[in-house]
Amino acid sequence: MYKLKYYSYILRGVIFFIFILSSCENNAEDLYGVDMEKPRPVGVASDVRMVYTDSMNILAILTTKKHIDYTNLTFKYSEFPDGVKVVFYDNENKHSELTSDFAVLYEETKIIDLRGNVLLRSSNGAELFSQQLYWDATDDWIFTEFPFEFNDEDYQISAMRLDANKEFTKFRTGNLTGKISIQESKDSIN
Repeated sequence: MYKLKYYSYILRGVIFFIFILSSCENNAEDLYGVDMEKPRPVGVASDVRMVYTDSMNILAILTTKKHIDYTNLTFKYSEFPDGVKVVFYDNENKHSELTSDFAVLYEETKIIDLRGNVLLRSSNGAELFSQQLYWDATDDWIFTEFPFEFNDEDYQISAMRLDANKEFTKFRTGNLTGKISIQESKDSIN
């Protein structure tokens, strides 16, 4: 009788041990990075209005609902997860407007990655629309590999790629479709 009780306890212990082992999963992938620190911003701001000036002249005004500053990292950047609106002013105080649903400003390169419903509207009424656009703030250059549309008085252009200066006097595109207005000039020799 004593041996039977002893074996009964051992059997219960083995069953309990098997139950415990079978309920465990191999979650090594879940555990990977537990000790890895996720990047933390140096600051988060809401309802932001940044004014960029040079010699007392306003160059641009940026507004956003949320600004997340990661300039404490080795590769410094700032995120605008709720979109941005930037109004640019020229020497004659005419303004152009740029909006997007999301943006990232890379601090060292001064390249701005704009994503989602990117619309650039110039002071003369020209519009550029794309789902993604890079703006090189240092060289005032814009580029994308995404489809875009450009419209003004003389042009209705759609293409797959864009590489241009901000005035659109120098640009390259991919396959181009659209309408271009051409004026004929009269020959002076009659």
